[in-house]
Amino acid sequence: MDGLFDFLDEIRQEEINGLPGGYDDLQIGKRIHLLHADDGDWENAGMILLGCGRFDDPDEEWQSSANAVRRALYKMYDWHPSVKVADLGNIRRGAHPSDTRAALRAVLKETAAAGKVVVLLGGTHDQMMQQYEVFEQSGKVIEAAVLDRLINLEDSEGIHEGNFLMPMLTRQPNFLRHFSVLGFQSYDVHPNVLETLDKLRFDCVRLGVLRENLDEWEPTLRHCELLAVDMQVLRYAEAQFLHHASPNGLLGDELCQLLRYAGMSSRLSSLGIYGYQTRTDQYGQGAQLMAQMLWYFVDGLRLRDQEADLRDTDNFFSYHVAISGVETLFIKSKRTGRWWMQMPDLSFVPCSYRDYLAAGNNDIPERWLRAQERIA
Repeated sequence: MDGLFDFLDEIRQEEINGLPGGYDDLQIGKRIHLLHADDGDWENAGMILLGCGRFDDPDEEWQSSANAVRRALYKMYDWHPSVKVADLGNIRRGAHPSDTRAALRAVLKETAAAGKVVVLLGGTHDQMMQQYEVFEQSGKVIEAAVLDRLINLEDSEGIHEGNFLMPMLTRQPNFLRHFSVLGFQSYDVHPNVLETLDKLRFDCVRLGVLRENLDEWEPTLRHCELLAVDMQVLRYAEAQFLHHASPNGLLGDELCQLLRYAGMSSRLSSLGIYGYQTRTDQYGQGAQLMAQMLWYFVDGLRLRDQEADLRDTDNFFSYHVAISGVETLFIKSKRTGRWWMQMPDLSFVPCSYRDYLAAGNNDIPERWLRAQERIA
């Protein structure tokens, strides 16, 4: 961690605490570990919190949005003492956005090397590129997903919120095994973009399909190493701090449920939440919602270690199903009730109970087909 705090503005308790008399012993603000240059021990931390401001809003104080979320989060009661949370503070703003990106990348690289789950309270969604570049630099091939109503795949110069997915998906060598967009709204997305992603065997899930059964998409989040959430995925009535939000979108409790699923993933190590601005959050509802999302993410983290290793067959029910003459093994965890299906190459892919039922009716589950296309 030598030199890490050169890139950071540390958090001081007195800057965040808005409660007379301080925090109760059971509140997160009392239990969270604030990391400083003279106390940077994160050995026992199960999750690292990190803030970064917006590149595109000179009117907002650089650290204000991340700190507003902290104020809401620290007031909450900690029901998950088994998950130790540490706070690294905020990325220090550089003279140029490229300097800030380099600082963010350096800090994320350090947390990844330490094997920590990091949650980035980011500003603009293009900071997801720094999340991805950490895996890219290590040579690790990953699965990634975004929760967003838009698909940021514009063909334009530079890297900004509208086009950051283009270099991420097309740069060579590429380290994305699979990529999913959850919650997009068709009327805001060019049809050619969907066609391009489909040719790459990536998955795009419309808002209506996502909301129809949230449980059906838990397997997608279960297999992700990287997840980015743009608050624009919410409907305007749920997120009035977003001036350009859509009348349609996810509900706040639905987004919390999806974050809980993400926390349960034993693979996910990098979560970014983007798009919040305290300047437009008149009553602090946005900060409260983001704090609740973090609370549910931690609730998922405490469950991730409960799952048995897939090789430990005694902890799974096994079901052999013939799909169009192809023998397929489905397994169900005795501990969590989650499902997996075995592919022809003998690897296991997360799936849902609905996939098992479809196979039992001799219908090839779409999730099986998509996975097989990627293997082929």
